[in-house]
Amino acid sequence: MHTIRAYSSDLQALAEFAGVQDVFDTGDLSLEFYRDWLWRLSEQGLSKSTLARRSATVKSFSGWLLRSNVSGADAAVRLRAPRPEKSLPRVLSVDAMQRLLASLSEASITGDPAAIRDLAIVELLYASALRVSELVGIDVGDIDFERRTVRVLGKGAKERVIPFGQPAAAALWGYLGRSRPVLVSRAPSPSTAVFVGARGARLGVRAVYALVSKLLTAVPGSGPEGPHAFRHTAATHLLDGGADLRAVQEMLGHASLGTTQIYTHVTTEKLRQTYTAAHPRA
Repeated sequence: MHTIRAYSSDLQALAEFAGVQDVFDTGDLSLEFYRDWLWRLSEQGLSKSTLARRSATVKSFSGWLLRSNVSGADAAVRLRAPRPEKSLPRVLSVDAMQRLLASLSEASITGDPAAIRDLAIVELLYASALRVSELVGIDVGDIDFERRTVRVLGKGAKERVIPFGQPAAAALWGYLGRSRPVLVSRAPSPSTAVFVGARGARLGVRAVYALVSKLLTAVPGSGPEGPHAFRHTAATHLLDGGADLRAVQEMLGHASLGTTQIYTHVTTEKLRQTYTAAHPRA
């Protein structure tokens, strides 16, 4: 869904540029036109990753025009875009993660339903390295406390079962027993969702983003402040602890091992920084 929205936005931007350039016929969409569009976007300061995505959108669109017999040639077949910037994901240290969870645990002692829920959310995000879309999609029947696993539906509607630890189990048990009943009692109709909002309906992605952003603002470090930071952190801590790369790949639900390998780069970069700071001849 996010990909579709992004491509739709790209095509809308392309159409607006075509209007400015007085290009109203698909037969006038040339390689030079596409190159000019990407160049104008780069001048506006768009990141290399965004330019690469827009280039991919144009190439798909141009290929579709040819296959649909709307155009006699694929004008974008030789279009090239800058390679996406390879930036390392934000990863919290073990100490920073422990302090953050301790502060959430302390807040939950008050008995506030939202505070109890928030602790369970962050514990599970970190314990199981979930995507935020996977987290909000969990139903009560997806959690197996006996095996300490949660069943989620990932990208491409692929289902996988992921383990979680005792702290996450305790936080979830406390939430389901004490907090969730209070929250769902406010809903006009029953909900099967594990995580619900103040009115008892299934919690949305934006609400989790807002929660995590608020929490990470107070944590030292730079980089994105969304729920993916906990996913990155969990994967890196697993590898630092000796977990097998393929096991982490399966846990994260990555189709390619290459996607998972970015976390080995995080670990290597951490080692390099430690070496530079500590070795007398670094």
